[in-house]
Amino acid sequence: MLPNEPVDEPLSGFKGFICVGQLMKNGFSVIDDAPGVYLILRRSAEPPIFLEKGTGGWFKGMDPNVPVSVFKEKWVDGTEIMYIGKAGTSLKKRLRTYMRFGMGLDSPHKGGRYIWQLADSRDLLVCWKVLPSGIDPELFEKMMIADFVKKFGKFPLANLRY
Repeated sequence: MLPNEPVDEPLSGFKGFICVGQLMKNGFSVIDDAPGVYLILRRSAEPPIFLEKGTGGWFKGMDPNVPVSVFKEKWVDGTEIMYIGKAGTSLKKRLRTYMRFGMGLDSPHKGGRYIWQLADSRDLLVCWKVLPSGIDPELFEKMMIADFVKKFGKFPLANLRY
């Protein structure tokens, strides 16, 4: 079951809007321990700077970095949304895992890894939405990504698939 979420209001019902760096420093107690979806937002009007080597950790021996040229194809003008993610059981646990990966620590969350090659990754904002019982976070995430693709013609920067 999915609610009808208008493409024009993708931030409706989201909360948090906390800087990645602040979240990494102060911990995750403010994040709900419930299923839901989350977004990583870039609100800077400045053109992005991509790093050859980001801060993401290696997972299963794989280098998370990609050539900077990849970002020229992946960049989406006209949006703040850099990544759309889901948490099947706990937003708090999922975001903790994601941030640990971004700090270069061993963590099983390589999805959204392109975020960590943005020079301003610590200034990005994190927001989340707890989903009501009966709403599947994976289907909701897929719906949000599909709406994004419909509007912009490609995936958000750090989403590589549905």
